[in-house]
Amino acid sequence: METLTLEQKTIESKWWRIALSLSVLTIVYNIVEGLVSVYFGSEGEALTLFGFGIDSFIETISATGIYIMIRRIRLHGSDQRSSFEKSALKITGWGFYALTITLLIGAALSFINQHNPVTTLPGIIISAISIISMWALIYIKKKTGKILQSDAIIADANCNLVCLYMSVILLFSSLLYTSTGIGWFDGLGAIGLAWFSFSEGKEAFEKAKGKECSCHS
Repeated sequence: METLTLEQKTIESKWWRIALSLSVLTIVYNIVEGLVSVYFGSEGEALTLFGFGIDSFIETISATGIYIMIRRIRLHGSDQRSSFEKSALKITGWGFYALTITLLIGAALSFINQHNPVTTLPGIIISAISIISMWALIYIKKKTGKILQSDAIIADANCNLVCLYMSVILLFSSLLYTSTGIGWFDGLGAIGLAWFSFSEGKEAFEKAKGKECSCHS
């Protein structure tokens, strides 16, 4: 077994602190993003933005489980998920499935009633901020995972790509509605979010069973 020097241990400890800080930042960011998105989604009657906000709250549960995971790996080096982590993943999975159904029903009603959002401008602003923030988080998490030689942290970074894709969907659906005034672009955006929400729910249940994250880098 390789023995680390004092300098190596100091550097490793520093990067584990960074990994934990990134987890806390992810939790706080998701809460703030969720509150802002749900508020403006409700005010502007924008289904895609509202669903995006609910997704952020569900991501908070997942991010909390990841924080516990990083602490466990740092302190004990164990690859076995704790009961708390498994419960968090299952709750996350059911949350995403519920969101999927809600978004599909909302989109269907939107098409039937020919509903138009009051405005999608907040969706453009929030999604643009989210894209930049997610890109930065993914980059730093991958760098941290490589330095610590942690497949778990790298897998977490890869799975954050789904959040980035959802932000892109929100941006394009909001831009298309703002530029054309065609209401069904909001409904199509909700369907796009539903697809990724279902994928994230399935991923959460697979990870709860001990399978590796299948998100692509």
